[in-house]
Amino acid sequence: MTHHHAEGLWMPLTLAQLDFWEEFRFHPGEAVSTVAHAVELRGVADPPALVRAIEGAIAETDIMALRFGLGADGQPVQRIEPERRPMLRQIDLSQCPDARDHAFALMQADVDAALDLLEQPIAAQWLIRLAEGHYLWFNRGHHIASDGYAMGLIEQRCARLYAAALDGSDPGPALRPFAAYLNEELDYRASPRHAADGRHWAEVLAAEPRPKVLRKGSENYPAEALTAEHDLSGLRRALLRQAQAVGMGWPDLLTVLCSAWTALHLQDGSAERRQDGGRVSMPVWLPYMSRMGSVAVSVPALVVNILPLDVTLDESEPLAETLARLGARLRKLRRHGRYRIEQIAEDYGMEPRSRFFFSPLINVLPFDEARFAGCDTTRHVLSNGPGDGFNLTIRGDGEARGLELLIEADPTLTPPGDFARLAGALPRFLAAALVPENLSRPLSALA
Repeated sequence: MTHHHAEGLWMPLTLAQLDFWEEFRFHPGEAVSTVAHAVELRGVADPPALVRAIEGAIAETDIMALRFGLGADGQPVQRIEPERRPMLRQIDLSQCPDARDHAFALMQADVDAALDLLEQPIAAQWLIRLAEGHYLWFNRGHHIASDGYAMGLIEQRCARLYAAALDGSDPGPALRPFAAYLNEELDYRASPRHAADGRHWAEVLAAEPRPKVLRKGSENYPAEALTAEHDLSGLRRALLRQAQAVGMGWPDLLTVLCSAWTALHLQDGSAERRQDGGRVSMPVWLPYMSRMGSVAVSVPALVVNILPLDVTLDESEPLAETLARLGARLRKLRRHGRYRIEQIAEDYGMEPRSRFFFSPLINVLPFDEARFAGCDTTRHVLSNGPGDGFNLTIRGDGEARGLELLIEADPTLTPPGDFARLAGALPRFLAAALVPENLSRPLSALA
């Protein structure tokens, strides 16, 4: 089997990357898949050490050095070119009035600029000084190379390098090379497990209702999506108590609750929804990290998968039974979660230049943010790429602290009045579903 080794050799794109390549080709001149974070640091005691830490993380991150091209057959290829790693740009705004606002405006302008994957470097790294000890680290890339977990990996690594520079401790192992993930993926695709996973998804996609399909290039990404944010931190104690009662991790509990609520209430037409009396069926889409048990746990790369969960409900069913049934289905999804959605689409018989319409999408992110020694650290997500239709994102750390809910919708599918009603209803549903006595009540009573 061919394996990828040294930098400088042209390599094919992964299935996931090909999807974003086609998006780039169908949306020229649009900044649709930029990913960018701003890490705000107050209390930086050693700015030169911070500079060295960021530069060290850049040096370990192969995806920042990716160059894309076209092979002799016209197909896209990629290779690692060390000279394409971004230089850390240092900007001093400490004498500028409204320095913080000005910095965010500069970063947003960069995020909003179109990126030519054939001509331009795909990553940028800035360190902006706002005042004594107050900095913004701008970490920008493209979804064709990076997902949210990869962004976090880079930031965690930088934090470890900075701490080591301050106290002389061991910064731990370096980030692993991009080729390690590519080689593991080649081995998986040649394995019996890959074939078994494919059979599983063929069975899932044969069921009704079928997921909707979209022609690539026909996406009409809204200039400004409808958004609503809710602080769910007040639900933390009830969430952890209910998760223990039903034998689930709290991220899984929130995932299945949001899935059930979406199937009951969302009627924007982005997904096929079937209702027969009190029985409702709808496919929802879930990102799957696809890293546990893989070298990808320490490789910055585009690894995340996205998979359909069949949500079938009876409104008269007690909540506890719904949670048990959907929780079992969620665990089964993950057992077969490494099988790429792009391969599922091909197996499904999807026409070329088409893809599934990933709506509604539910994304629960239970990840600790990077913490820099001696600093008050805040991560700002400036862009995580476009979404289809209706999207729910819940962020919190591993212990469910700082829970935040973001609801986004395409205004062409969800009128503002409907969106306001839905955005207000979901937090109330979650609060009701976390009351212990309500486990025995039917879903209709909670809705």
